Amino acid sequence: MKSTILVTPLALTMGLLVSCKNPADKTTDAEVGDSRKKELDAGPAGSAKYFFTDNSTIGFEGSKVTGSHKGGFKKFTGHFTLKDGAPAGNDHKVEIDMNSLWSDQEKLTGHLKSADFFDVENHPTTVFDVTKIEKGSDTEYTVTGNLALHGVTKSVSFPAAVSQTGDTAKIEAEFDINRFDWDIKFAGKPDDLIRKEVVLRLNLEAKPE
Repeated sequence: MKSTILVTPLALTMGLLVSCKNPADKTTDAEVGDSRKKELDAGPAGSAKYFFTDNSTIGFEGSKVTGSHKGGFKKFTGHFTLKDGAPAGNDHKVEIDMNSLWSDQEKLTGHLKSADFFDVENHPTTVFDVTKIEKGSDTEYTVTGNLALHGVTKSVSFPAAVSQTGDTAKIEAEFDINRFDWDIKFAGKPDDLIRKEVVLRLNLEAKPE
């Protein structure tokens, strides 16, 4: 009987430690700064716009002391510009319908749309407008752009992978941002605080019109 009394608290403690892990510990921290002035560059001759298909996804994951939640957006539009399978110029843009937000819990979805978080009624659209893309390797790039979210616009830089097969192009990225930078500061319960970091996952597929 003694062993049961001792082991049970240990098992509960181990379970709590597992749930307390921060998903953002495994992703790259985006570089965030003041918004940047953009002068549109449509790319060199032969560049073409690729528009998002229905296979594209934009997801997020936030966490608190007791665990994490996933979600995303069902409605968004956008495009990027390519030449010979590589990003060209800075004519790349994403517009998200914040009313299309979803999460893994219906009650949480409503809370995230409220003034405590995204305040969707007053900020129905989020826009990411690329200002610069820098090549790292054959498929790896650093993407920099102005993220207008929750009435605040900041410059964000993050790594992304770009690939093209036939007429289908893809941009994939996983990184985290600090929601406080966009004045989203709801703390949560005193014994279950919500972390500042939010992981963003982009899986964008596009084709030319």
